[in-house]
Amino acid sequence: MSSTKKRRSGIQIMGQLIGLVKSMLHIMLAAILLGTVGYLCAIFLTITASKAVMKVAGGGALSGRLFFGLIMLAVMRGIFHYAEQYCNHFIAFKLLAVIRHKVFAALRRLCPAKLEGRDKGNLISIITTDIELLEVFYAHTISPIAIAVLTSVFMVCFMGRYHWCAGVFALIAYFFVGVVIPLWNGKRSGDKGMEYRNAFGELNSFVLESVRGLDETIQYGYGEKRNQQMEERSVSLGRMQKELSRMEGSQRAVTNLVILLFSFGMLFLMLSLYERGAVSFEAVVICTVAQMGSFGPVVALSSLSNNLNQTLASGERVLSILEETPMVEEVPGDGVTGKERAEAFRGAKVSHVTFAYENEVILKDYSIDLKPGKVIGIHGASGSGKSTLLKLLMRFWDVNRGEIQVDGQPIKRIPTGKLRDMESYVTQETHLFHDSIANNIAIGKPGASREEIIEAAKKASIHDFIQTLPDGYDTKVGELGDTLSGGEKQRIGIARVFLHDAPFLLLDEPTSNLDSLNEGIILKSLRESCDKKTVVLVSHRQSTMQVADEVYEMENGRIS
Repeated sequence: MSSTKKRRSGIQIMGQLIGLVKSMLHIMLAAILLGTVGYLCAIFLTITASKAVMKVAGGGALSGRLFFGLIMLAVMRGIFHYAEQYCNHFIAFKLLAVIRHKVFAALRRLCPAKLEGRDKGNLISIITTDIELLEVFYAHTISPIAIAVLTSVFMVCFMGRYHWCAGVFALIAYFFVGVVIPLWNGKRSGDKGMEYRNAFGELNSFVLESVRGLDETIQYGYGEKRNQQMEERSVSLGRMQKELSRMEGSQRAVTNLVILLFSFGMLFLMLSLYERGAVSFEAVVICTVAQMGSFGPVVALSSLSNNLNQTLASGERVLSILEETPMVEEVPGDGVTGKERAEAFRGAKVSHVTFAYENEVILKDYSIDLKPGKVIGIHGASGSGKSTLLKLLMRFWDVNRGEIQVDGQPIKRIPTGKLRDMESYVTQETHLFHDSIANNIAIGKPGASREEIIEAAKKASIHDFIQTLPDGYDTKVGELGDTLSGGEKQRIGIARVFLHDAPFLLLDEPTSNLDSLNEGIILKSLRESCDKKTVVLVSHRQSTMQVADEVYEMENGRIS
């Protein structure tokens, strides 16, 4: 996905993107028909006008019927063009919503294993600007290609009626402008388009990182260096954009030159045929005018290659996300009901597990029996594998060797929904959404009542703090929870766990950002509220281990 080159050809990308139009094929066919008729109205407006001029020049009178016909062609051209554009944009915006849904579903399947450490700014770029660019493909690429083909075939037949040479010459002209030039331009600028989209995504990441690290940048006087890096990236992106614009300009110049040559070529061809008596003077005028006035559809096709390089690059990046396989396949099935939760939980067991992040072995032949109804403390220094153990119990990753059982079943066989319902997990960093405090806590149990939320907040020792806020539980937290301290965010995360009320709790440094007083209150609540629950309490603090029934020391992926 981060490659600077496409993994598939432009035709393959277009084919896969077109495959998403199946549900709206009837609207697409209507757009093609309307667009073709609209272009023919425009072309025959000039042809009919030419006939009118020849008639007047020959001493004839311009009839009201002919004049009315010209007006109708002009009006119908506008109506058909509007209807075509309406259909195309209706399809485009409907499909963009579908694609966004598919991309979010794909990201849901990939996380957290495939997305941990992934460039978030690049992902945001794919979800926003890359998907938006596909509007160009769906609204201004699919139907123009079909319209260009149909219109060109019709005009070749029309001019071929006057003389077969005129039809063949027109076919060559349309093929050169609508096929040869776009292929030439696409070949020379395709990789540049992918390079530009990737660089754009990387710049998004850099800006996002700069905004998040603004406090540190100011504190350590790193602003000038950061500005310099921003300028370098912007200049580099500007050079890529300038190169793409240069290619676009040269393509337009070549297209206009070729159109001019073929237009005069048709004139000279028809004059030579006229001199030999093969065609009438009317045929000379009509075929020349028809040739000059019918390049519109293929010119639109030729111009597509300017934006198509970036559009196809965006399509490649989106398709790569949709096709990427997760490291952990979810097991289908429903979650557990309240009645099932109330049944006795049989604990968990880790048997001879080995796990590595790529080539870095974190756990090696690791075993531990997490007995039901116990608070098991795991103590150890940072990097000893404590957090990794919890992620394996959540099945964010699969083990390389060995087996994990939860509630008496191999974890790989438990339906993912059921496993998530059986477990509550507090991470070291609590993520807060840009929403009210009540809604942030309610993530632990969608649809929870305000009374349940308040009770969970009391157990997490954050209720009194929330009451001091201007809007209480309806107070909005800033983006990423920036308006709250680390300890306050951590207690909201713990409140989610209490609200979720699962039988198996995994707590990763749950009190690392709390003072000793709040730590004591939460540990007391944990001890009282988690009666008959199985708790795995991970911490580097000795004080946190005081609430545990059993404490294991962990060092370099080993337990003691």
